[in-house]
Amino acid sequence: MTSTSGPAPVHFKIVIDAAAPHAQADFWAAALHYEVEDNSALIEKLLGFGAVPAELTVESHGRRAWRDLAAVRHPDDPYQEESGTGLGRRLLFQRVPEAKTGKNRLHLDLHPGEGRREAEVARLEARGASVLRQVKEPGGEWVLMADPEGNEFCVH
Repeated sequence: MTSTSGPAPVHFKIVIDAAAPHAQADFWAAALHYEVEDNSALIEKLLGFGAVPAELTVESHGRRAWRDLAAVRHPDDPYQEESGTGLGRRLLFQRVPEAKTGKNRLHLDLHPGEGRREAEVARLEARGASVLRQVKEPGGEWVLMADPEGNEFCVH
């Protein structure tokens, strides 16, 4: 008898380099209607034990957060209550010293729904994104945009 069950799917998150991870997390949480993760309970616990120095943290949204990391998660996905870390669809923004150069090798495609592209583009522009170009090809239409740090993404 052969087994039909294989290995469990691999859990992953998309990690995006950023100059300002908290600002990027705020932008993408608004863009995707996600939630910025709240790691403050874990951070306060680690600070209380002396396991991490306070210099590794900042205040964001009135609570302690990691200075160089900020993540957003889908509001319906599970998360670890002790750490605030999402266990499903996540974007993690990590501070890097260098600025973005060149074209992304990976980008997100946003699908706001039939007839909602124009309104979504306007909403994202109001939050700091910019339109790079309108694309009309035989395979479809979309708007190529850049987030506040210049990372490209498409709105279909």
